[in-house]
Amino acid sequence: MQDRGLAAYVAELLGTLLLVFAICTVGVLYIATSANAQTGSDFAVVGLLYGFILFALIITFGAASGGHFNPVITLAAAILRRIDPVDAAVYILAQLSGGVLGALLVKGLFLDEGRASHYGAVSVSPILGHEYLGAIVEGIGAFILVLAVCAVALNPRARREWAPLAIGLALAVDGFIFVPLTGGAINPARWFGPALIGNFFGGTWPYLVGPVVGSILAALVYRFIIAGGQYALGPEPPTGPDEAVENVADDVGTAVRSRRR
Repeated sequence: MQDRGLAAYVAELLGTLLLVFAICTVGVLYIATSANAQTGSDFAVVGLLYGFILFALIITFGAASGGHFNPVITLAAAILRRIDPVDAAVYILAQLSGGVLGALLVKGLFLDEGRASHYGAVSVSPILGHEYLGAIVEGIGAFILVLAVCAVALNPRARREWAPLAIGLALAVDGFIFVPLTGGAINPARWFGPALIGNFFGGTWPYLVGPVVGSILAALVYRFIIAGGQYALGPEPPTGPDEAVENVADDVGTAVRSRRR
């Protein structure tokens, strides 16, 4: 496990603030809020923004904190023992705080224009009809995102330089598919911030239970299927030369023990 510090906590707060601000802003500007709207919703713009902003934020803040910006990613990292439970709790508090601050910034800039969309708050679409279906959709979205994080960013055998792009693309796919269905929160901090500021919670449990269950399933799939017998407890990036050597040594030891069995 890596030891985290104040810089990592601040990076998570700032990263989540910018993530929520960008997503909620594009939602206010590009998603129609009524049947009488002069322009329709442009979900292509929304999905692309999802991918671009997460890619940029991971590149920017990843060296400081690992670039979680999402409580369910932190949960998966804790399950896989890549972050200390105390640090994980502080991360989640920082992320929730960043979500609120990001939504406040949206409200400050779009006080009147954003009122109809509750400043980016999300709800389960009538297309689905039931909140439990919304929870399933949010769970699938979180599963896709968290599995990408685990398989590329937390996997010592993956080409980690591709992690920001792979994770950004995973969130973009979530945006393209799931924004019309649930708002595509896929992130309790992204749901909580605008819900609190806009006083529009749009059904609470689908946005908490769904992503948490999806995150746990993704961590288990990574641990027992993708990593399997080759699983090694290594720190998540960034890793220094000494840590890289230790990871390789652990990997070789694990492989040798597996063959002897």
